[in-house]
Amino acid sequence: MSSPSVPAKAIRGAPPTFAPKLLTSVATRGRRLIGLAVILAAWQIAASRGLLGAATPPPSQVIEAGADLIRSGELQVHLLASLERVAKGLSIGLTAGLVLGLAAGLLRVAEDVIDAPLQALRMLPHLALVPVFIIWFGIGETSKIALIAIGPIFPLYINVFHGIRSVDERIVESARSCGVRGLGLIRRVILPGALPQILVGLRQSLGIGWLSLVVAEMTATTSGIGFLVNDAKEFLHTDVVFVVLVVYALLGLTTDLAVRAIERKALGWRRGLVAR
Repeated sequence: MSSPSVPAKAIRGAPPTFAPKLLTSVATRGRRLIGLAVILAAWQIAASRGLLGAATPPPSQVIEAGADLIRSGELQVHLLASLERVAKGLSIGLTAGLVLGLAAGLLRVAEDVIDAPLQALRMLPHLALVPVFIIWFGIGETSKIALIAIGPIFPLYINVFHGIRSVDERIVESARSCGVRGLGLIRRVILPGALPQILVGLRQSLGIGWLSLVVAEMTATTSGIGFLVNDAKEFLHTDVVFVVLVVYALLGLTTDLAVRAIERKALGWRRGLVAR
């Protein structure tokens, strides 16, 4: 009796299972870089041909200026000052937005007290409040941190509030019928259901925080990347101005990617539409 044949694939050994996933990951990351590559190429060509004005430097010159700032240590010093400001401002603003959104979303009394004033304040252009904050807090760090803190409150508050109110009441009632109540209900049912909306609000709030930092550092400051761009503008160092603009863009992109990574990890249970 002849022995059963063994597939050639089994003899050679199957390829590692992680290979397709690795190739997919590399392809995905490559596609995400295409847009940036196109922008850089268009910028290089347009600046080299003078289509963006004689003062606009090409990316190659901006990279060279950035390398000079890094070698001298100037960029690191100003970047650390800006990161300290935005960390303080966002810690205040995000905490306030989260607490206010939770209170208004969970308690009808809190909604009646909180919602109307916040909606009225939300209509004010917070970046135009710089003179008011200078009058209230002076021209020091307090006014800058206050400006960074005030902007992120409103998008986070709205998304937390509506995220909680959009949780299906039938799921909440089912949990109550199983004996889940109080803080357990909030922690196990309401917050997980509202989490997708909360993370959207977090992404919006972080973006507004960086925009607020730009404006805050344009007024009466001696440190920070906003001061660096102001100083470069005074001496017509347009390459340094573009270096700072690129740094702002990278900072915003980094925080947004961090929140998206949190979304993938925290919302792995959710079955949503996947683009093909």
